[in-house]
Amino acid sequence: MEKKATRDSYGEALVMLAEKRPDLVVLDADLAAATKTGTFKAAYPDRFFDCGIAEANMMGVAAGIATTGKLVFASSFAMFAAGRAFEIVRNSIGYPHLNVKIGATHAGISVGEDGASHQCNEDIALMRSIPGMTVINPADDVEAKAAVLAMADYVGPTYMRFGRLAAPIFNDAATYKFELGKGVQLKDGKDITIIATGLMVAEAIEAGKALAEQGIDARVINIHTIKPIDRDIIIKAAKETGKIITVEEHSVIGGLGSAVADVVTEECPVPVIKIGVKDTFGHSGPAVALLKEFGLCAENIVATAKAALGK
Repeated sequence: MEKKATRDSYGEALVMLAEKRPDLVVLDADLAAATKTGTFKAAYPDRFFDCGIAEANMMGVAAGIATTGKLVFASSFAMFAAGRAFEIVRNSIGYPHLNVKIGATHAGISVGEDGASHQCNEDIALMRSIPGMTVINPADDVEAKAAVLAMADYVGPTYMRFGRLAAPIFNDAATYKFELGKGVQLKDGKDITIIATGLMVAEAIEAGKALAEQGIDARVINIHTIKPIDRDIIIKAAKETGKIITVEEHSVIGGLGSAVADVVTEECPVPVIKIGVKDTFGHSGPAVALLKEFGLCAENIVATAKAALGK
């Protein structure tokens, strides 16, 4: 499979969007080369503003611009966009429900050598907690671009999560359609359900294939919108397969697994087994090696599914 980092997709999508939206303004916090908003800056320098290493201030600037009716995207690493700037995002963007799109790159363990200080495994939990905040975590290049274009037409605060590591492109650009709040069933199955998001969707697909070779029929679902989450697809899977495994490059506290468990416990109580970063910090190392070390790989999904089924 061809691979591409979703942060690259984000930068390219902003340029695509600018051609149709003259009201688009992009902000960055001195990281344009890394977040890939530099692609937009090169094409539309008069609509790009570098706010410097001042992420909280950037969110305040974004809020102010949004009140004028402009479509504003504010970008930085997930650790800074969701972590350092949380209070400003909550009070200046979330509370007045302003139309600010936060493009957060370099999320999760796959930041790799940058280490624990930059490996944000808490951002989804933080952003989910803000009333009215939409949270998007696309899985590949096609989905990331489609999500950016779709969310430009959605009015309201949005957090979009992108990765540093190249991700396999499994969606077909010619047929893919992004639907806010709708999960995507990638493989049907009756024995167990694997629900994944972001970088882990490709791993879930591979796990589904491996399990099929071992006689286990696993349903695979991609959840790109973590808030609002697709309750119907989750409840249907719970009723029809009886067991769910969630997989995310995020803490098991407050992320996809927690969102799925909330739905299941209310509607159709079945076991929900979470694969993600446990209650721990990451550490420096090659991204792929770290993903395997933390169990964020197809091999661990397969082992977890077999254990859950007693096989």
